[in-house]
Amino acid sequence: MKQYLLIKCKFVIDGFVGYLLSYQYSLIPILISPPFFLSCLQSWDVFFRNANAGAPPGMAHQSPLSLAGLPQAQSLAGAQPNVEKLVEDHLAVQSLIRAYQIRGHHVAQLDPLGIMDADLDSHVPNDIITSSDKLGFYGLDESDLDKVFRLPTTTFIGGTETALPLREIIRRLEMAYCQHIGVEFMFINDLDQCQWIREKFEKPGVMQFTLEEKRTLLARMVRSTRFEEFLQRKWSSEKRFGLEGCESLIPALKTIIDKSSEKGVENVVMGMPHRGRLNVLANVIRKELEQIFCQFDSKLEAADEGSGDVKYHLGMYHRRINRVTDRNITLSLMANPSHLEAVDPVVQGKTKAEQFYCGDTEGHKVMSILMHGDAAFAGQGVVYETFHLSDLPSYSTHGTVHVVVNNQIGFTTDPRMARSSPYPTDVARVVNAPIFHVNADDPEAVVYVCNVAAEWRATFHKDVVVDLVCYRRLGHNEMDEPMFTQPLMYKQIKKQKGVMQKYGEKLIAEGEPRSHPLHFCLPSPSLQEEIAKYDKICEEAHVRSKDEKILHIKHWLDSPGLVFFNLDGQPKSLTCPSTGLTEEELTHIGQVASSVPVEDFTIHGGLSRILKARGEMIKNRTVDWALGEYMAFGSLLKEGIHVRLSGQDVERGTFSHRHHVLHDQNVDKRVCIPMNHVAPNQAPYTVCNSSLSEYGVLGFELGFAMASPNALVLWEAQFGDFHNTAQCIIDQFICPGQAKWVRQNGIVLLLPHGMEGMPYLVKDQVHIMTRTAQISKAKEQSIITLKPLRAYPPTLCNFRLKTYPNLTACSSGTEPVICIFLVPFERKHSEVCVNVN
Repeated sequence: MKQYLLIKCKFVIDGFVGYLLSYQYSLIPILISPPFFLSCLQSWDVFFRNANAGAPPGMAHQSPLSLAGLPQAQSLAGAQPNVEKLVEDHLAVQSLIRAYQIRGHHVAQLDPLGIMDADLDSHVPNDIITSSDKLGFYGLDESDLDKVFRLPTTTFIGGTETALPLREIIRRLEMAYCQHIGVEFMFINDLDQCQWIREKFEKPGVMQFTLEEKRTLLARMVRSTRFEEFLQRKWSSEKRFGLEGCESLIPALKTIIDKSSEKGVENVVMGMPHRGRLNVLANVIRKELEQIFCQFDSKLEAADEGSGDVKYHLGMYHRRINRVTDRNITLSLMANPSHLEAVDPVVQGKTKAEQFYCGDTEGHKVMSILMHGDAAFAGQGVVYETFHLSDLPSYSTHGTVHVVVNNQIGFTTDPRMARSSPYPTDVARVVNAPIFHVNADDPEAVVYVCNVAAEWRATFHKDVVVDLVCYRRLGHNEMDEPMFTQPLMYKQIKKQKGVMQKYGEKLIAEGEPRSHPLHFCLPSPSLQEEIAKYDKICEEAHVRSKDEKILHIKHWLDSPGLVFFNLDGQPKSLTCPSTGLTEEELTHIGQVASSVPVEDFTIHGGLSRILKARGEMIKNRTVDWALGEYMAFGSLLKEGIHVRLSGQDVERGTFSHRHHVLHDQNVDKRVCIPMNHVAPNQAPYTVCNSSLSEYGVLGFELGFAMASPNALVLWEAQFGDFHNTAQCIIDQFICPGQAKWVRQNGIVLLLPHGMEGMPYLVKDQVHIMTRTAQISKAKEQSIITLKPLRAYPPTLCNFRLKTYPNLTACSSGTEPVICIFLVPFERKHSEVCVNVN
């Protein structure tokens, strides 16, 4: 306290001396009089109190008392500012700013129709200042609106200014958080990420577009809109699940791709439902229009057994130049069934595999974009399962951009009946993904938000959600009548101008008066010329489409390369290479399996006995299931074939029989994977415990297996019957994939019954009674049932889990998948033996 008073007195004396020097010499006798000296001390005392309270310098200073004498000095002393009120007002302003950051999205103008609340709640939060009478919530009133307040460091609304009048603070907060963009981010527990988002949306003038950017945006809106209108004119009675009402999706996706390409991304894997798929194929992937138009010809014949699905389920793979960045980019839109959101984990798995094989450990080169519908995003559990994989080491794709086409309706179901959460996107909050809601009838806001989303993903490698709040101009499909169930909504939709027309009119209005530079940018004739240009492209493609009589595989592949089959769908070869190995090689792999190849590594005592038992089996030239699996994987790794084993508790094995990952008993998180020490130039072995999910994880591994045919990718259920939770992936992707989408995949399912190592753990016979019949009845499915047999001592052999589709090519359309089932066996240790060579 004494030190504080000394410092304070020093400032007072220094200030007083400076004050003396600023006056004429003749006034000194008056200035040194006791009344005035006292007033100076009081003035400096007020200054320090106000400054400590956070008042700006202009308000903290109180002029010395008048030279008229002490009586007036006493009257002015009573007029000193109320420091406590000043502190309270500054705290109130900080609370107000935080309220807009947290809840401003609740009053944002998100619905293009203006008839619904995107958060299903018409109540306006009390702490959002929508009228001057609400200032009382913070202890403020209208007289405070023109007072200047210092801005906290947790806002960027001031730009280069550090203080603003309250009126301007509220105006800038409304512009940042309550217009056509609503931002949900304050639940994120990382301060740097919150500050990054605040700066992107609060800084004055952030949403400025150049003339060239506006021209590009309008051209993309023209293509998106006129494509749907062309299809409606030509095939008005055909189902196509058009994009009308959310045409902004096309410039949104192209913006994400452009910005990501600028940041170094070379490969984008996408998944989406049926709505708008044809438009995305045409205007984002750039599939030839004639190939899309010929799909509407019912007489078109397939050249092979593929392409056996409706046109709005098919995918596409294309490598092209990105015109904005002038860089090569590969785009892949995955084929998927009618089961909404089922493709999500498949896309993530394929993305992870592409990253793995090109050495992209941080997601700089390969990324994924997932599109969703509002009802499915909130209602389908696989969405949550997929999100929960996003930050797991062996499953993370280092950030996905999610785009929700929020029609504000699910088929015929109102949002109030479709979800319990305020927004359909609330599931993303569990992984701290920021959520950007945007009015889809404001294309510039959409493009800005998508730019920020792409930058977020490139900066933090985390998921992000863009919620395009839009409407569905027609019914669920073009044949559906929405007025049955949503009459008021569709009366408003019929009055609604299209977004392309509204944006064109906005740009033309910005060009007035003629002196404005935009006047030379987008006059009405140039808009009509852009429309006529694209209409001509569509008409010419339609003429060419009439010459198409046969479909080919290459037009609908969502992954490149024909590995197992020729263009006509026939197997390339009916021969199988020898898979046998020498006893020396098998012995070497067995020795690795029974040792700890890392020095100073302490394993559990019980595990030491297991490894010793494996060594004894090698000496006796016998194998059990675990050792046979070890030899199978190890032999493939030596040949340079990557092996990935995923599932619940696969590292140790549900029945404590595998132990592919050893844990140091003295050092936390120190592990050893002996399988990666088989040979110097071997392929990497990935073994990873998954989250407690079947649907999402099997979909992920299916997607991973798509990227390379020369890899062994296995998913193991904890018990065999647990595969039924992932039945959608089996029924909709694995079994019919070859026939529907010409999709060839080598995924292997391991469905154990507890007979591999410790059968006495299995008390519940339900786990043994796996529904094999349900899978085996699918004609494309190839199933091998292995009965546990006791290995004969003289025969040491190699049991290899490798997919050879040629083995089952005798029946047309065979899917190259092997499912392995184990049947009950009365012995405690089941052993397998397969004679080769």
